[in-house]
Amino acid sequence: MVETLSIAVIGAPGVGKTSIIRQFIYNDFSEVYTPTRTRYVYRPSVILNGNMYELKVLDVPGNNPGGVRNANAYILVYDICCVESFEYVKSRRCGSSEVPILVVGNKRDLQRQRFMPRRAVSVLVKKTWKCGYVECSAKFNWHVVLLFKELLGIAVARAMRQNHTSIRLQGALQRNRCTVM
Repeated sequence: MVETLSIAVIGAPGVGKTSIIRQFIYNDFSEVYTPTRTRYVYRPSVILNGNMYELKVLDVPGNNPGGVRNANAYILVYDICCVESFEYVKSRRCGSSEVPILVVGNKRDLQRQRFMPRRAVSVLVKKTWKCGYVECSAKFNWHVVLLFKELLGIAVARAMRQNHTSIRLQGALQRNRCTVM
């Protein structure tokens, strides 16, 4: 049986939502910024430890994040060099504690220009917001696959606690094998 997981990717304009998704699915990065004007859905298949899963990844425009309340999981993206994009994510923390939320600091390649130390952000997000946290660089494809594995790991943990069949991934992330088809 193929499990399906709907993931909404939300963040302010220009933080790299589309770049993260395109790196994950196509191993592709564009140096040219093109704003996302309408919601776009990507449907990759992922094999985790021999089990196939269908992902429905919603690329949500930064200026219109409404209408994504039915996602199974959320990725909230901000630019580590832009405090306003972090405030945007902070104001958009949505869903309930039952829904996996992963906060992602993008543009790690610009580490020296960050507005707050990584550790301080990580502690705030994990301890206060009770969300997962990962930093990545869509430009250099650094930790992009990791962030999706981290999100699925959160989904697995919550699904096992709740025995929720629609997103139960049967402990597939216990090993380090992940393939995007």
